[in-house]
Amino acid sequence: MARGLRTCLLALLCALALPAAASAKVWIVKGAGFGHGVGMSQYGAYGFAKHGFNYQQILTHYYTGTAVGTTSNHTVRVLLLDEVRSIRFNGASSACGAGLRPAKTYVAKRKGGGVTLRTKKGVLIARCGALLSAPGAPLINVIGKGTYRGALEVRPAGAAGTLNGIDAVDLESYVRGVVARESPASWPIEALKAQAVAARSYAIADAVRGAGFTLFDDTRSQAYGGVGAETPRTDQAVADTALQVVLYKGNVAQTFFFSTSGGHTENNEFSSLGFGGPPIPYLRGVDDPYEAEASSPYEHWKRKFSLARMNAALRGLGLRGKLRKIVVTQRGTSPRIVYANLIGSGGTTRVTGPQLRDALGLPDTWAFFKRR
Repeated sequence: MARGLRTCLLALLCALALPAAASAKVWIVKGAGFGHGVGMSQYGAYGFAKHGFNYQQILTHYYTGTAVGTTSNHTVRVLLLDEVRSIRFNGASSACGAGLRPAKTYVAKRKGGGVTLRTKKGVLIARCGALLSAPGAPLINVIGKGTYRGALEVRPAGAAGTLNGIDAVDLESYVRGVVARESPASWPIEALKAQAVAARSYAIADAVRGAGFTLFDDTRSQAYGGVGAETPRTDQAVADTALQVVLYKGNVAQTFFFSTSGGHTENNEFSSLGFGGPPIPYLRGVDDPYEAEASSPYEHWKRKFSLARMNAALRGLGLRGKLRKIVVTQRGTSPRIVYANLIGSGGTTRVTGPQLRDALGLPDTWAFFKRR
């Protein structure tokens, strides 16, 4: 009797479990790569370097039809602080026509349409007009931000009462502050040299028209850390490639780079860099044969979504009803998604690969979907 009761109870429990198992279906997303997929894969460059390729060979592989040439050194202006109320600094020996003590801290503040220079206690030293320029002696320390080569420039910003802090620095010093922020300093030297040339080229070709600045210090341009980012190995990579840039038909190329390709890069017109824009001849998708050996954590990846989470994430893209299928209608030169259809219970919605990636927070548009 007891055994029969236990058997019945077990059968009942199994029966109750069946609907729960059915309702626990999930979406599995498998993919590869991390980033926009265009230009040089940094992990791929690592793989090429480990296989004995030099930096010129690495660069001309990723940027189709290009050559490595030279440019002249010049000043770039990097936005460090955006629309702040005041900027404190030390390390300068002069500003706004006034002599300063490098060891002392001074404060830049907005006054009407101009900038004023004050002591730390607020005593006015000088009215600087529309520009405060404080050259480092030899370095300038922007308090709360970092230490930089070149000069601190402070200008009125767009918002009332605010200022922009800008590092006006020569191109080579700028690249010294970029390379280790974009590639680990422990990587093979030829990969670091490739990164240095790509960073230098990008700084020239992708200059922005900001209010007194040409570059951001973050991923809107490329990561820049000033003196705090410099290391002996990355400094060597910069010095060994001094003033070298990637050229296409005599012009400096827009040398986009990113973390991981998954084995193949992508055409620019299929990426989030400018989806649907004109093809750029040197930004073609190419095979990335050695990247897998570099052990990127994003060489292959998998994500899992509940049905509810998937529906909620895609509703912002116009999903009609509940999601039934995702049908990819076009992929790029790699398996990255160009266009896909969201098949919902209420109809079909067409989306782009970058839209789908962003809505789901995926590392890349190289993705395959399966419901289980």
